[in-house]
Amino acid sequence: MSRAVLIQSVIGLGPAWEARPGWFEQHPAALSRQAEAPADVDLAPVEPPAPPRPDIVSQPEPTTLVAAQPSAKLPPLSAEPPPLSAEPPPIASPAPEVLPLLEWDALERAVRDCRDCRLCQTRTQTVFGRGNRQARWLLIGEAPGEQEDRQGQPFVGRAGQLLDNMLTATGLDRDRDVYIANVLKCRPPGNRNPGGDEIAACQSYLIQQIRHIQPTLILALGRFAAQTLLQTEKGIGQLRGKLHSYQDIPLIVSYHPAYLLRNQPDKLKAWQDLVFAKKTFGRLSAD
Repeated sequence: MSRAVLIQSVIGLGPAWEARPGWFEQHPAALSRQAEAPADVDLAPVEPPAPPRPDIVSQPEPTTLVAAQPSAKLPPLSAEPPPLSAEPPPIASPAPEVLPLLEWDALERAVRDCRDCRLCQTRTQTVFGRGNRQARWLLIGEAPGEQEDRQGQPFVGRAGQLLDNMLTATGLDRDRDVYIANVLKCRPPGNRNPGGDEIAACQSYLIQQIRHIQPTLILALGRFAAQTLLQTEKGIGQLRGKLHSYQDIPLIVSYHPAYLLRNQPDKLKAWQDLVFAKKTFGRLSAD
């Protein structure tokens, strides 16, 4: 008898219960738990991680970056890059083209031989201008008409005669005191309005004439000449009676003589324009 059984017998507990060897392993409940638990899963309890201490800030493990090797050697960067601007820099406007100034005779030959637009196919001859190329008055009309195309002179026929009479009435001689030219040097077929490409083709000729003459005053005759020189769409009624400027040269607007032949009542207005021009010229000459 073992010591433990002897003690239990002395104190009155009776025989002690002892399990048979292998009893717990063969119990139905134990066998059921073993069948439900996967054999390869570790059922040992895992201790939860300790909460982080507030006084210690965990640092991420450094990551080693491998820089890509460039295929070509790049130029070194500037030590001080240019400052960034909130707005893009303004784009400079192109400077106006400076036309070479031809001698007067060479300019007249250039106009005579010009084939820069389609009007060269229908003209009889070009109309360069007439008068004193050192005159203080420059009269600019629209374009040659039928008679001008035939004779090669501006403002001939009935319209030319009317203009001559008006100039004489103001004390001006057409051959001595004024020079007369047109925006176009060739006649548009049927006296139609000139096209934009035709104006552009003739523009340099008129500009060079003005640079040679250097007039004190320009008198624009007719709506088309006035609108072309002043780059405006305003009509004669809004432009006449005022002093304008073309390339820093004073300019006055009046009616075209051909228009006055069809609208006799406006001759008085044209006369008023001439009187205004004569007074303005006198003031400009005195300055």
